Amino acid sequence: MGFLKRLGWYLVGLSIGMLFLVFFLKKKSGEGGFEICYFPNCRVLKDMRSKTLTFAEDLPEQYRDTTLIIRFLTHGDVDFGKSDTKSEPCKTYYISNEIEGKNLELKATNCKDKMVVETISPLN
Repeated sequence: MGFLKRLGWYLVGLSIGMLFLVFFLKKKSGEGGFEICYFPNCRVLKDMRSKTLTFAEDLPEQYRDTTLIIRFLTHGDVDFGKSDTKSEPCKTYYISNEIEGKNLELKATNCKDKMVVETISPLN
């Protein structure tokens, strides 16, 4: 088999692979795509985002904003040292995030079927 024939088959395979890769990466980064979480912080936040959001009764009205909570659950940092990850049936997580120049901390209870926002307080 000549060099040009081998080069042609190589380019055919390369182009098929590139098309597959472009399709796969576009699907991954799009709105309807999927997200792969390898680190514990990402996995906990993704799990909490997938559940029904509820607010504790004693949470002030100013913090009952779902866009505020979504910002915590997409860009927040879970403090595993403070969090109670071993309790059953619900685990308690402390998530910190800087929002509008203020460092805030969210305390949330992550149950099997829902996520409850307990408190939001300034972080010292």
